[in-house]
Amino acid sequence: MLEEEYQPRRRLPRHLRPAPPPEPTFSFSVRPATDADLPSIREIYNHYVANSTVTFDEKKWTLRGLRAKFAHVQKLGYPFIVAVSPTDQVLGFAYVYPWKEKAAYRYTVENSIYLGPASTGKGLGTALLAELMERSREAGVKEIIAVIADRGADASIRLHEKFGFRQTGAMGRVGYKFDRWLGIVLLQKSLGPVKSQSADARR
Repeated sequence: MLEEEYQPRRRLPRHLRPAPPPEPTFSFSVRPATDADLPSIREIYNHYVANSTVTFDEKKWTLRGLRAKFAHVQKLGYPFIVAVSPTDQVLGFAYVYPWKEKAAYRYTVENSIYLGPASTGKGLGTALLAELMERSREAGVKEIIAVIADRGADASIRLHEKFGFRQTGAMGRVGYKFDRWLGIVLLQKSLGPVKSQSADARR
């Protein structure tokens, strides 16, 4: 070896070192979901079925079942939206569904928001909920109900409260998953008067 190879390498003073390359900016957009998005939506949801109590589902979604749900939401004129990367990869999704099937509940829906595990904490939940509320208002929805697990879902509760959802109730020991009892928290948001053009006429 040459003599200089034995010498420790000198490091430049901090102020002379080149700046590290900037981290890539995380960007996304929100748009209506399409049939082509359903396999990715299913994958995101099934992660939570298998690994968390955020959903009380114990059986994973099938594509056939998801397609039926998606078609029903579209038939009702309700929003079903996705957050996507610049390459159109689905990062998260949100939709609303009838709160109850009885006709008198027709202006009230329950919302659902799920993010891919690698896409949390980056503003997607905020963007999806804001867009979901606006599109629900345009669809004639008056009340949105959020049903949230009372364990492991603090971030979801905070998100809804940031948008003005009020806690209207709580129920304990109504679900049983992963060998333990679980409760739910109910939150509600009023979207204002129903549009003058009756939502019933569009359904």
